[in-house]
Amino acid sequence: MTIFEPHNLPFAVALAVMLALAAIQLVGLGDVFGGADVDADIDGDAAISSGPIDGMFTLLGIGRVPLTIWLALFLLLFAGIGVGGQALADSLLGAPLDRWLAAVMAGIAALPVTGVLARPLGAILPRDETTAVSLDALLGRRARITDGTARSGSPARAQVRDHYGHPHHVMVEPHETASEMHAGDEVLLVRREGGSFYATALAERRLSPD
Repeated sequence: MTIFEPHNLPFAVALAVMLALAAIQLVGLGDVFGGADVDADIDGDAAISSGPIDGMFTLLGIGRVPLTIWLALFLLLFAGIGVGGQALADSLLGAPLDRWLAAVMAGIAALPVTGVLARPLGAILPRDETTAVSLDALLGRRARITDGTARSGSPARAQVRDHYGHPHHVMVEPHETASEMHAGDEVLLVRREGGSFYATALAERRLSPD
């Protein structure tokens, strides 16, 4: 029995997704999706403070490790438990279980096991993703325009580093409506409205570097 057999389809898909997550981290695309992790961490922190949900999150190990690591661990356990369960069913019953029934059973079994393993794993993993910062924490920091030209009503992409040194990509418009900021320009983030930042070009203001 292999993972590629039809009755193991959910587990093959889970393993493929896990490998994709690993590949994204290895090639450095994690920063592109960093915003999603930050939002998930913030939302998770709000939920954890709400009593009964606190116990559920603790049981599942959510918040003990970065969200992508937790998901990869869950998918790996889900695939391993599922394939192992199908092999056991085949040996005891003479045939594997229906693949969707096996997937539900494997998912239920994988959740607490993920929680048990996430706790010690969180103690040894680097905590880079746990140093998430709010968008407002980026205000007052220098950024560099990386793509396009920023005009009033037409933002450009910029990179800014938080106080941990982690890069963030944000959309920036000039604080002064008549200004333009071009790729390579260094700017100062002075205010935020929603997900957009407004900045002043350092060269125009003759501001000294940090």
